[in-house]
Amino acid sequence: MALSMETQLQSIFEDVVKTEMIEEAFAGMFMDTPEDERTKLISCLGAFRQYWGTLPQDSHEQCVQWIVRFIHSQHSPKRISFLYDCLAMAVETSLLPPRMVCVALISSDSLEWERTQLWALTFKLIRKIIGGVDYKGVRDLLKAVLDKIQTIPTTVSSAIVQQLLAAREVVEYILDRNACLLPAYFAITEIRKLYPEGQLSHWILGSLISDFVDSFRPTARINSICGRCSLLPVVNNSGAICNSWKLDPTTLRFPLRGMLPFDKDLFEPQTGLLRYVLEQPYSREMVCNMLGLNKQHKQRCPVLEEQLVDLVVYAMERSETEEHFDADVGGTSQLLWQHLSSQLIFFVLFQFASFPHMVLSLHQKLAGRGLIKGRDHLMWVLLQFISGSIQKNALADFLPVMKLFDLLYPRKRVPDINKPQSTHSFAMTCIWIHLNRKAQNDNSKLQIPIPHSLKLHHEFLQQSLRNKSLGMSDYKIALLCNAYSTNSECFTLPMGVLVETIYGNGSMRINLPGTNCMASGSVTPLPMNLLDSLTVHAKMSLIHSIATRVIKLAHAKSSIALAPALVETYSRLLVYMEIESLGIKGFISQLLPNVFKSHAWGILHTLLEMFSYRMHHIQPHYRVQLLSHLHSLAAVPQTNQNQLHLCVESTALRLITALGSSEVQPQFTRFLNDPKTVLSAESEELNRALILTLARATHVTGSDSIHGTWCKDILQTIMNFTPHNWASHTLSCFPAPLQAFFKQNNVPQESRFNLKKNVEEEYRKWKSMANENDIITHFSMQGSPPLFLCLLWKMLLETDHINQIGFRVLERIGARALVAHVRTFADFLVYEFSTSAGGQQLNKCIEILNDMVWKYNIVTLDRLILCLAMRSHEGNEAQVCYFIIQLLLLKPNDFRNRVNDFVKENAPEHWLQSDWHNKHMSYHKKYPEKLYFEGLADQVNPPMQLQPQYLPIYFGNVCLRFLPVFDIVIHRFLELLPVSKSLETLLDHLGGLYKFHDRPVTYLYNTLHYYERHLRDRTNLKRKLVHAIMSSLKDNRTPGWCLSETYLKCGMNPREDNIWIPTTLTGPFPNCDWRFNEFPNPAAHALHVTCVELMALAVPGKDVGNALLNVVLRSQPLVPRENITAWMNAIGLVITALPEPYWIVLHDRIVSVIGSPALTSETEWAGYPFALLDFTACHQSYSEMNCSYVLALAHAVWHHSSIGQLSLIPKFLSETLKPVIQTEFQLLYVYHLVGPFLQRFQQERTRCMLEIGVAFYEMLQAVDQHCQHLSYMDPICDFLYHIKYMYTGDSVKEQVEKIIMTLRPAMKLRLRFITHSSKIETSTSAATAASASAASSSSTPQPPTSSLSSSSAAASPSSTQHSHTPM
Repeated sequence: MALSMETQLQSIFEDVVKTEMIEEAFAGMFMDTPEDERTKLISCLGAFRQYWGTLPQDSHEQCVQWIVRFIHSQHSPKRISFLYDCLAMAVETSLLPPRMVCVALISSDSLEWERTQLWALTFKLIRKIIGGVDYKGVRDLLKAVLDKIQTIPTTVSSAIVQQLLAAREVVEYILDRNACLLPAYFAITEIRKLYPEGQLSHWILGSLISDFVDSFRPTARINSICGRCSLLPVVNNSGAICNSWKLDPTTLRFPLRGMLPFDKDLFEPQTGLLRYVLEQPYSREMVCNMLGLNKQHKQRCPVLEEQLVDLVVYAMERSETEEHFDADVGGTSQLLWQHLSSQLIFFVLFQFASFPHMVLSLHQKLAGRGLIKGRDHLMWVLLQFISGSIQKNALADFLPVMKLFDLLYPRKRVPDINKPQSTHSFAMTCIWIHLNRKAQNDNSKLQIPIPHSLKLHHEFLQQSLRNKSLGMSDYKIALLCNAYSTNSECFTLPMGVLVETIYGNGSMRINLPGTNCMASGSVTPLPMNLLDSLTVHAKMSLIHSIATRVIKLAHAKSSIALAPALVETYSRLLVYMEIESLGIKGFISQLLPNVFKSHAWGILHTLLEMFSYRMHHIQPHYRVQLLSHLHSLAAVPQTNQNQLHLCVESTALRLITALGSSEVQPQFTRFLNDPKTVLSAESEELNRALILTLARATHVTGSDSIHGTWCKDILQTIMNFTPHNWASHTLSCFPAPLQAFFKQNNVPQESRFNLKKNVEEEYRKWKSMANENDIITHFSMQGSPPLFLCLLWKMLLETDHINQIGFRVLERIGARALVAHVRTFADFLVYEFSTSAGGQQLNKCIEILNDMVWKYNIVTLDRLILCLAMRSHEGNEAQVCYFIIQLLLLKPNDFRNRVNDFVKENAPEHWLQSDWHNKHMSYHKKYPEKLYFEGLADQVNPPMQLQPQYLPIYFGNVCLRFLPVFDIVIHRFLELLPVSKSLETLLDHLGGLYKFHDRPVTYLYNTLHYYERHLRDRTNLKRKLVHAIMSSLKDNRTPGWCLSETYLKCGMNPREDNIWIPTTLTGPFPNCDWRFNEFPNPAAHALHVTCVELMALAVPGKDVGNALLNVVLRSQPLVPRENITAWMNAIGLVITALPEPYWIVLHDRIVSVIGSPALTSETEWAGYPFALLDFTACHQSYSEMNCSYVLALAHAVWHHSSIGQLSLIPKFLSETLKPVIQTEFQLLYVYHLVGPFLQRFQQERTRCMLEIGVAFYEMLQAVDQHCQHLSYMDPICDFLYHIKYMYTGDSVKEQVEKIIMTLRPAMKLRLRFITHSSKIETSTSAATAASASAASSSSTPQPPTSSLSSSSAAASPSSTQHSHTPM
């Protein structure tokens, strides 16, 4: 029977430690000679070695643990000491693995600080043998040693301190960077886990740990953005949706990578940033993005809750201190309250914030403050939520409001109910009514008696209810709706009055434009003031009743169209974000599909008109969803009707061209698997418009710097649906990836000669065929060449009239197929005009063309011009094409008169108007729209009596339909140099139309940005464009709303000056209803108008960019020192929103700093480089230098950059900086510059991150070869380890290993864990190292060759977390 392991080990070791009787009798008096000791040791190890050789591998650990237990069970110090010597010798003779021994010793339960001899011997042995442990093992041992040290109490006898210090020596040895037992990066990770920021290490360790942590502060700074806590985004700007602004949702801290000792302010909660974003209108999406909140997962976010409460308190303070605050009028804080109510409803509704918690917190923060001027607004905000949710939630959730009431309302008077603010004064009374109603319904014991101060209000409401005839002259209706929205008996009366007012249910009927189109008689919509005075709950009831009615009328196929008042009121209600689910969401996903299902084409036409002319700030996913609805609509046979087809195409065109540059990629990538849904199967114009939008978005967001095209599938599908080419002058403006695609996918064009020949042939057939039915069948048959408009043109040219058959053919072809005829007609026209003899014949051509549009109504002007503008003519023919467009628009007065009259008599602020319908009707009476060839029907012989059934038109006309086409026309004219003068003429005559453009500043911004290269030297044209568009709005905007006075005075003369730099970015635009503005908030407005002004200057982009940088890089009297980071933030925002030539000058500044004496001199005059590069500290101590300013500014700019702009950094590093980097200071400067952005590259563009990683090593190699002495090897290596463990893992191992093998020995030793080479190799010279690495043989135990960043937990810098994202 085999003996157990314990028995055998016992016999080996007992034998050695057994003592003679006499030794025990005279303990301590006998002493072995060294020779005896050695003999004993050798015999013991000999016996053990034999036994060890027979042990299976898996019992080794158990065996070592038994030995340690055996040693620790001894009591004789002499025996213990001897056995420790045994262990040491066993390790030294490679009998026992050092790691196994160290682990067994340190994890022994008997290792306690009280057993001082054991403690000292253990740590001395560990210190002796730890050099042979692999680096991951050393990391685990460091953790275990630090944990053991934690067990020593704060006070111990001074007699034993000396022995306890043995543990400190082990830690000191592990942390010794020259010993290089493990990457220091591993050590800092373990230390920071045990002693986080602000926690002191154990007293035994003294300053050892804090000094070591301090040695990592440079690495932390290399990874920090200068002044990061002062950088703020512009909400809804393209840069705002990237990862730069993410915060931890529980602590509000920045998500910092690695356990490094970052500066204190980076560990602080970023409440200022969140608060700033929350204050901005339309910021909910960004808040959710920043905190990673998902609407699907209801999770409470206490930090968000707290910021909302603080914002309410801030609003109360604003109301208190506002000079002109009048409870009846509101004031500028009114906008803040309006915005707050919307935010509160959203965040509480999705359960990100808890209502009762917030109210209690408010009570706490307002107690004793005496802030009462804003109390009505506060109650109004709370009433919004209470009235909407009290029926579904427990009464107890709402009772805390009564505590607030007691605090804020000592007394109350009845306000003037002719003012909208009266509804706010009544808010508290309404809350009491809702709470009381809930208590009654629940039979709750919590009956709340009416507070004395509310009695008057309550009586007034009761009395108003009894009075059954409610007028619209004051706000009584709103008050009753707000108070009784949860009480159906009382609510029906006031809501009924509102609904009746807009439905126009009486027998009165009114005419709409066109023939046979009648509508219900109510024309005055509910004013915005009244809608603002209704609670969200009342607004939801109203919008719900409108939508239900529309669906009902759609089912009933009513021949009477909706009342104009109803349509306008519905559009106004859709502006309220807080009723989104019943508002725009219901509109797109329920109302439209229902109306379509019922084939109620009149109502469908109405809804599309609303979307085109009355909607504001609709989220992009709803717009793209509507676009895909429209494409599927276009394929339905019933929509093949002139008016509806025109409306669907116009709406789709508006949707496509209005997409924001930063919206395009996120929205369309959702459809990459099935691009058909967002593309038109037959409209080449819409698909071309989409390509132009893609080109513009790619350019403006800087994505053309990224190789390959994300939208290739979309382009391919478009080419399958509607194959086409682009003219070379248009193609040259496309970003490189799109240019490459269209050069590869060239489509053969039909020759002009063939077209002419085919037209002649068809015309011969037309004249020779006798049978009327045959003619109609032949020319309208599906698949016949789309040349019919060319034939009509020839008829008019030759005979001056068209017969009845022509009209029949047109009718039979149908709206959808006719578009193809317009397309060929556009090409044919260019051919005709190119070959016409000029003079008389040319005039005749123009006259016929205009007759076809205005006299015969064969084709509408906007469609014909869109087709002409989207053709791909080259050279001379392109000029002829643009000449035809100009003639069509300006030669006859028809269109100019329409535009002038429309501009003169109308204003774009539809939300403030109550008489839009009357103006709309008088305009249509003066200039009726004829969409069913009526003119042709009148002219044929004999004339035909047509009474087509028109669909209702509430808002549109040819001028408004032309606007998106005009946008495209301007762009086409800009691309072709010879037609610049024509463009100026067009702008002179038609520029006034931009008064009705829904995004004039954005259009200008996009145009100047996209065509920057084309407009560089055409300063007059630029000026003309800006002037035409901006001056169209001068009567409708306050002075200075867009272009600054300085610009208007000086921007016209090409002098380089600093005066046109914006002074701040919060903008002088306080009082404005952002719900109807082009931009969602003041900062977005300020940013865009500033950029338009800068791009419009007659100064090269490079000079503007340099002047912008100089605002902070040169001392400016306008820039106060204490605000410097805010200014850098502003410069970063502005310069990244400009085209590349403006911001690329930053690269030149960086190059000049890198070449400056401060960084190139070998002398140590600058002292510690990390102090020099700490911008904040330098700035505060007035010791900053140019290099730290440039560093901070580059960080501000890059922090705001899009990933497309950042993608140029790898090229800049490798091509521009790498050749000039020679000194250590230069290298550290580059690391500081780019280090903080690796995290973003890893998340958004991994390839760039890997390229930068390799470039960092190549630069190090150059510095290593150039410098005799390197003073900062440790920070450099720490940073490179940080990159490896946090970002690149083993992805760049191959390239990097080759470089490391060429570095000096000390550097190679420090970086040996990246190349996995052993200590002995790295300490030999570089030449022998190269050959030795192949042999890789050494007596020192090797670190395991498994990948350092493999998925095993042991591979990462911390033993518990692994943070390298797989490639």
